[in-house]
Amino acid sequence: MVLLKSPPPPAPPGPPARIPAPARASRTAGRPGRSGARGLLTVRSLAGRALLIELAIMLLLVTAALTAMVLQARSSTVSDARRVTRGVAESFAHSPGLIPALDSAVPSAVLQPEAEAVRQATGVDSVVVLNTASVQLTSPYPAYVGHPYQPPAYVLSEVLPQLRAGHTVTFDLDEPGFRSIVTAVPVFTPDGTPKGVVAVNITVGRVNSLVGSHLPVLLGGAAAAVALAAVVTVLASRRLLRQTRGLGPRELARMYEHHDAVLHAVREGVLIIGEDATVILANDEARRLLGLPEDAEQRPVGELGLDPQTVALLISAEAVTDGIHRAGDRLLAVNKRPTAPYGGRPGTVLTLRDSTELHELTSRVEDAGRRRQLLYEAGLRIGRSLDMNRTCEELADVAAGRFADVVAVDLVAGVTLGEEPEPGPQVLRRTVLRGVHGAVASGSFTPAKGSPQARALESGRAVLTGGGPAGRRASALVAPLRVHGRVLGLVEFRRRPAGAQFDADDLLLAEEMAARAAVSIDNARRYAREHGTAAALQRSLLPQVVPEQTALEVAYRYQPASAGVGGDWFDVISLPGLRTALVVGDVVGHGINAAVAMGRLRTAIRTFAALDLPPDEVLERLDELVSQTDEECDAFKITGSTCAYAVYDPVTGICTIARAGHLGPALVHPDGTVEYPGTALAPPLGVGGHPFGTTELKIEEGSRLVLFTDGLVESRGRDIDQGLDQLAAVLADGGHRSPEETCQAVARTAQVARATDDVALLVARTGRLAPDQVAEWDVRVDPSAVAEVRSAAARRLAEWGLDDIVFTTELILSELVTNAIRYGASPVRVRLLRDTSLICEVSDGSSTAPHLRWAATTDEGGRGLFLVAQLAHRWGTRYTPDGKVIWCEQPLTED
Repeated sequence: MVLLKSPPPPAPPGPPARIPAPARASRTAGRPGRSGARGLLTVRSLAGRALLIELAIMLLLVTAALTAMVLQARSSTVSDARRVTRGVAESFAHSPGLIPALDSAVPSAVLQPEAEAVRQATGVDSVVVLNTASVQLTSPYPAYVGHPYQPPAYVLSEVLPQLRAGHTVTFDLDEPGFRSIVTAVPVFTPDGTPKGVVAVNITVGRVNSLVGSHLPVLLGGAAAAVALAAVVTVLASRRLLRQTRGLGPRELARMYEHHDAVLHAVREGVLIIGEDATVILANDEARRLLGLPEDAEQRPVGELGLDPQTVALLISAEAVTDGIHRAGDRLLAVNKRPTAPYGGRPGTVLTLRDSTELHELTSRVEDAGRRRQLLYEAGLRIGRSLDMNRTCEELADVAAGRFADVVAVDLVAGVTLGEEPEPGPQVLRRTVLRGVHGAVASGSFTPAKGSPQARALESGRAVLTGGGPAGRRASALVAPLRVHGRVLGLVEFRRRPAGAQFDADDLLLAEEMAARAAVSIDNARRYAREHGTAAALQRSLLPQVVPEQTALEVAYRYQPASAGVGGDWFDVISLPGLRTALVVGDVVGHGINAAVAMGRLRTAIRTFAALDLPPDEVLERLDELVSQTDEECDAFKITGSTCAYAVYDPVTGICTIARAGHLGPALVHPDGTVEYPGTALAPPLGVGGHPFGTTELKIEEGSRLVLFTDGLVESRGRDIDQGLDQLAAVLADGGHRSPEETCQAVARTAQVARATDDVALLVARTGRLAPDQVAEWDVRVDPSAVAEVRSAAARRLAEWGLDDIVFTTELILSELVTNAIRYGASPVRVRLLRDTSLICEVSDGSSTAPHLRWAATTDEGGRGLFLVAQLAHRWGTRYTPDGKVIWCEQPLTED
């Protein structure tokens, strides 16, 4: 940047207007404005002295505040002046027409009117434009236009370098008889050529005049503050006068000495606690009763070494009337009131009276109350579940730490198994042990003859033992768990040697708690016996081993409910034609009756499946059986039971499903995605009046079909939709799990661990029969077609390496095909299935079933089915929507 040849001076001002200096604040001290106060207060009284001191302090504070406000006003006005000059100078210097005006022939003619207009509009004292030769092109004084200006030396040395560097500079200009605030802005062309300077100033006189305009407001505020403070001071002095009764320091000292003597002479403890929990005053009796140190006053209550209950009493803000409080070996009658409502400072005052003579009576009352409370809690907390171990734990939890230090519960060994106790010597099994750190309740023992345990078992009454002097032996109490004249076990209570020992009242309390616990234990024993019987029956009626199926891998899980055995069940049934039936059901109710009903339904459905009926017909017959059973038995109804019946065909890959009020299956595709396919649903079993439908699902090879009961996905605290979503999340595994691994994954979830109902789960991974294991032919309805079928079958059996059964198979097919052509209807088809056995199926369009009969000696026919029955391992008839299928099965010999 090209430097200016000379600094741009402001226009030589005329005689600056002088603004008078601000008037000084008055230092006259204010006095109370009410003559009544002057007549009332005197220097002799404590209130009069306090008034004079407060007035002096108030005048000093008001004077200091006024001075600070004047200085602040001046500083704020100067800051505003510097900001205004800077804004005006920068705006004028950066105006679009400034550089063209400087380059014109007569710059002053263009710039002078604009500078004057800006000066008058903004209220500054001058707007001066100088060229690079320091010639003033504008000035509020026309006589100075066109004349050069030479600034003071400090401007040349401090301001000029910053202007040459292109910076805007605001500075104070101090010349003889003239002071102002100036902002100078350099003007450059876009290529960096200096063109001049714009300088804007405001005189210090104007700044002082602005400050002076604020003085009346400041002085008025100060006067108002003085008056208000004086009024407040007088009012405070009047209150102090009332409180001190117009007394001087000497009279007040004598009065407090008298009060102190009276306070310490009374035989009732007096204690004053401040709002900050500090001891304000404590007389001699209070120190004696509470054992306070000599320097207790002005110390926090928490630092006096008192017990926590006493500390809580002293610092509490609650009022107490004739309360009883134990402090060490003393029993104190306490009254406590707040001091604030009676004219004192916030805090509390306590009076303490020694009532140690009531200690024994009060202790007995408290002990009786604790016993009643303990017995009440025992009734609420013991026996909340039908679990013997849990009931024993509840008994120990109620008594440990409150009635005894150590509690042990021992049950008769047979009782823990659900049996009734037998007469004679008993073997006890330790069930619960509380109060001994690190000890585990375990082991069995027989009480020694004459021991407290043996005496309690024989007499059926509680035995108190170990009641020697405190500090030598522990006090022990053994109470029998007795119900209906039978002792189920013992509960032993022990107290440590240094503690209080059991007495006759404790003996009665222990017997009562033991009696209540015994009733709950006996109920739990009965329930455990029934639950065990029902669980054993339930498991005996469920499949023990699932037979291996063709092209179907099956795994299962069964989890009985934690609070009672239900009627959930499952089954896997082999059907003719290498098909498999998958069944899952749920019988209403719990216990033995539900288990028996479940066994009947499972037996019935196996019988119906043996007839090779379609799934909907199986459920229809099961529905009729449930209705008939409920009509014959009024004690236990099973109407409302549910069942899902699915038949999978590995040849076609089709699964046919029918449901009676049961949840639909989940289908896990080979890629691991999970869906709940929609299937036909009918009402639960026994309801009647509604048809049963079926749904056919085309299942990909490698998919997993998951059937389950509602106990897996539904509970009291969980919606069934939420349970289905959680199950789908567990099943979605990418398609790499086997059925057994899937069952393990589901069994590990919280859904099974916390199930409140039975859970039955059946997982089947589907496969397909290979095409080379199936042979099919359409048969012409012509007797001559029988030979064609025999020839085709012989060739296929030879390909399969089954030459040893070719003759038998030809004979079977001849009889079955001949019967289909002669007595059936078209179309007639033949199918051979090769697996662990050879299955021959002949189907036709007739629904008339053949039946086996014995032909007479003279009959020429009627021996076909008899012959088939003799040659085949099994045979039967299956009905289809289009007719029927006659099938027979031949076992294959192993190589």
